[in-house]
Amino acid sequence: MQRYFIDGKVPDNRITVITGDDAKHIAKVMRQTAGDSLIAVMEGKAYAATILSADRDVEVRLDTEVEAVVEMPKQVTIACGLPKGDKLELIAQKCTELGMYAMIPFAAERSIVKWDAGKSDKKISRLQKIAKEAAEQSHRTHLPVIHNVQSFKQLLEAAGSYDAVIVAYEEEARASAPARFADILKTMYDKSTILIVFGPEGGISEKEVSSLKNAGALFTSLGPRILRTETAPFYALSAMSYEFE
Repeated sequence: MQRYFIDGKVPDNRITVITGDDAKHIAKVMRQTAGDSLIAVMEGKAYAATILSADRDVEVRLDTEVEAVVEMPKQVTIACGLPKGDKLELIAQKCTELGMYAMIPFAAERSIVKWDAGKSDKKISRLQKIAKEAAEQSHRTHLPVIHNVQSFKQLLEAAGSYDAVIVAYEEEARASAPARFADILKTMYDKSTILIVFGPEGGISEKEVSSLKNAGALFTSLGPRILRTETAPFYALSAMSYEFE
């Protein structure tokens, strides 16, 4: 069944309303009517729901909770140095499918792209929509939050709120004894919130490396091959899924 995320708290009478594009999709695209079923996700829980009416808005009744463990046991936030083109959209989509908890785009020293502040709300809204569609497609119960673009300084300040910070650093792959990602993950079993930092196409600068090390971040190689900025987060989340799920 089609899945839809609904904002707000579950009402006492368990009757709620789906509005906007989702309501249009239900009524006009899926052509569902009263009596049909769908999956509604509210407050991190999925419910089998029955449509009571379908017009401009769609009224549904939440019936039984769908019991399924679909979320990664670690809350993994992906911090991406702003990449070129539409790579951020690809990262938002695929990382949502792979279990990402949240995403923080940040303006790295070597980011070629300069974020247009005037168009920021529109861009973040589009990324959030992409994440929502990916969460519905992959049957998530958590909708990843796409944060506004941060400066490196803001990212560094936010890093202190996580149980662990891991930095994917390509120079680590060239070290004589690189820190293996698999080994670092084995030290993360008692950690709940993890921030993983990825640089843009030009990588993380020496200044950023120094600041992150001083903040207590762990640096790791993602294997002997140098991955593209949009590929590295997929590798990391896949490895985490293998280790923890």
